[in-house]
Amino acid sequence: MYKKILHGMDGSEGAFKALKQAVDIARLYGAELHSVSVQEVPHYAGTIGEVMEEEASSKAYFNEIGAGAREMAQKAGVDLHVHVIVGHEVKTIIEMTKKFKFDLLVLGFMGRSALYDRVMGSTCQSLVRLAPCSVLVVK
Repeated sequence: MYKKILHGMDGSEGAFKALKQAVDIARLYGAELHSVSVQEVPHYAGTIGEVMEEEASSKAYFNEIGAGAREMAQKAGVDLHVHVIVGHEVKTIIEMTKKFKFDLLVLGFMGRSALYDRVMGSTCQSLVRLAPCSVLVVK
């Protein structure tokens, strides 16, 4: 059923829960599994040094969580292709799903609201609405 799966990784607990589901689905269907982390640059940086410092810190963070994600998948017998891309989260993930023709996007459930017990975060909500493929949101 699924041939190419993309997982959104931000390093949160929800993202790792979603990764577990993505790994299980990839193993079940023999699907190719990719994980993407989007590195955003500061919107209002004071100096170029600030941008470079933030980029280096962010890159180290995403490399570390990518290594943990890859190890988790390998223990389950699944190869995980890890991508770290600079850009805006929603736009970058939507473009990636289209360009590489993913047929499933797996995301972690995020966000809280005083009005509702749990509400999807704006990034997750936008991805569900805009994705050109099926989306699995894992709680």
